Amino acid sequence: MTRIMSAISKVIGTHSGHFHCDEALAVWMLKQTSAFSQASLVRTRDPAKLAECSVVVDVGGVYDPSQHKYDHHQRGFAETFDDKHKTKLSSAGLVYKHFGREVITSIVGETKHLDTIYQKTYNDFIESLDAHDNGISAYPSNLTPLFKESPTSLASRVGQKNPSWNETLSDSEIDARFVEASDMAGSELSRYVENLVSSWLPARTLVVEALDRRQEVHGSGQVIALERSCPWKEHLMDLEKEQGLKDSPILYVLYPESSVDGNWRIQCVPTRPEGFENRKSLPEAWRGYRDQELSQISKIEGCIFVHAGGFIGGNKSRHGVYEMARVAVEA
Repeated sequence: MTRIMSAISKVIGTHSGHFHCDEALAVWMLKQTSAFSQASLVRTRDPAKLAECSVVVDVGGVYDPSQHKYDHHQRGFAETFDDKHKTKLSSAGLVYKHFGREVITSIVGETKHLDTIYQKTYNDFIESLDAHDNGISAYPSNLTPLFKESPTSLASRVGQKNPSWNETLSDSEIDARFVEASDMAGSELSRYVENLVSSWLPARTLVVEALDRRQEVHGSGQVIALERSCPWKEHLMDLEKEQGLKDSPILYVLYPESSVDGNWRIQCVPTRPEGFENRKSLPEAWRGYRDQELSQISKIEGCIFVHAGGFIGGNKSRHGVYEMARVAVEA
């Protein structure tokens, strides 16, 4: 009973007034921990009231995890997630740095991939919120954007929960809006982490297994064959770095088509995950041809097509697509 009462009596403090995504998400994350799951919320700028709180985020001018104080606005603050990151943390990043593993476990349960998910979630979800709140641009300031960013980012949608300039709300109404924003931000983080476990990690496992078998596909070790079609580019490039494959990078990825039984694809590995420049394109003589004509040109049975851009092709069989890879590597 004493333990339950102690948990209920805890208070999370953050500032009142206009709110941002970082403290909205920070509060939600704290509510996922065993220490603060039953804590109440106080939004105030009164130092006396904040001093009574069990944990304080985004206000107070102090970063001291031993006292559960997580502000980032004070002069001289320069904390980052680790020595590999340069982005200064916001209250979201600070809370995630200290409680992120527990938050992830509360969402998906125990997992042997906890550290991988912890790092991935910071890199792809939390860091942009830290940068946004600290006024750090994603691009050099001398670049002029060609278009405006969509107002549908998480930070923008949290911001839209604030009252507009010509809307008058009471403090209690604004606090209610903050809780809505906090729940929305937390829901998106939760869905993101769940997707990592249900989809992203299984794809990574397939790529790991394909890399382990790469010598069976081609003696160069520069071709991998996936047992199922899945998102592979990010995983492959990360794993190449981890395994030190810089001097012998993967050139082609083979995989079965998900919608047509028996058909296989060969896809060139790009120089970067989001680009279309290839490490080695398919032979120029094949590009833009299809079916029997392509089979005659390539001298490989069962060819279906090779894109005019030379980045992808298809064959009716696993053996056929292996042959396309063999010829392409040796060309």
